Amino acid sequence: MNAALKQNVITENLEAVPMDTLRVLVIDDELGMRVGASRVLDGFRVALPDADGHVCMEVAHAESGEEGLEQMETGKFDIVLLDHKLPGMSGLDVLERLNQRHDDALVIMITAYASLDVAVSATKRGAFDFLAKPFTPEELRDAVRKAARHHILRWQARKLAQEKRQVRFQFLSVLVHELKAPLVAVEGYLRLLQEGAATDPETAARAVDRSLVRLDGMRKLIVDLLDLTRIESGQKAREFALVDVAEVARAAIETALPAARERAITIELHAPAPVVMQADRGEIEIMLNNLVSNAVKYNRDGGRVDVTASEGPAGLTVAVKDTGIGMTKEETAKLFGEFVRIKNAKTRNIMGSGLGLSILRKLATLYGGDVTVASQPDVGTTFTVHLPAVAPGNDVA
Repeated sequence: MNAALKQNVITENLEAVPMDTLRVLVIDDELGMRVGASRVLDGFRVALPDADGHVCMEVAHAESGEEGLEQMETGKFDIVLLDHKLPGMSGLDVLERLNQRHDDALVIMITAYASLDVAVSATKRGAFDFLAKPFTPEELRDAVRKAARHHILRWQARKLAQEKRQVRFQFLSVLVHELKAPLVAVEGYLRLLQEGAATDPETAARAVDRSLVRLDGMRKLIVDLLDLTRIESGQKAREFALVDVAEVARAAIETALPAARERAITIELHAPAPVVMQADRGEIEIMLNNLVSNAVKYNRDGGRVDVTASEGPAGLTVAVKDTGIGMTKEETAKLFGEFVRIKNAKTRNIMGSGLGLSILRKLATLYGGDVTVASQPDVGTTFTVHLPAVAPGNDVA
């Protein structure tokens, strides 16, 4: 490939990559330095850290500290190449002024009088880097490249922090709503009892029963929230051992049987004995309890739940199939979000925290596995959990 053709290919590839622009201000009283820096940096591209793409440099210049500060008052600059020895205000004076203004531009101090004292003074005043004259074009590019990447990483960190604050606000808003609704209901029932509106024992008993149901829902929400917090923070103590998943599934079925019998729902386990993997038993219990209780809760009266556990070369598979109300594709697409509950005429009176399936997916991910769902309205739903035989990060032999 000849040089011209090779250059065209490089240019085309770069132009195909999404780019942003960083503005660079060169403050130096030497015209040759300003022009030379502009030639080296104008259009200079820096690869984005840990991402596909580049940023492009756009260069402006000023011949004094006063002029540089004036330009920074009227325009935003990301990187400043600042000469130490300037007429009028010195480079250190400009740095001091930028600190007072809390300007977040990254300053690279340039001087022909390179010394440790100047470097220390510049750093104390907030300089990001130090470049001694004379320097080569490549040394200038290296300094600007380092500053550009630092600027981008800092911007990304700020953006992430802002997104986290927004997510936290939304999370707390939903949590407050989920706790407030049952509290209002319980308060209403207690007011009826307090004011004597429930005059007969049957009405009073119904108010107490409904209050207990609401409080049980709140308790479930709090437990689920604690589980979710421990998992996401990494502070949940995990104790790995050989776990019989079939045995855990059998225990989950026994827990769900009282609610199933009230509605004539049949639950059956299909599994060889045992189905063993290395895992934290408590985490497997959380997953199976969520799946089986949901299969009963969202089933139809007289329906059926089939729990299947099996082993294969790639690991274990647990499937929970119900004959319940089912879901549309649109509903299943948002199913694993936090505080997500499918709301329609069929689910209006079904209580839940909206966290169970989110916890299920997070736990499956911890094991290097995944969760899939297949559902059809008025036919039923099947949740399938795939888990490797050995969870990543455990040291069980």
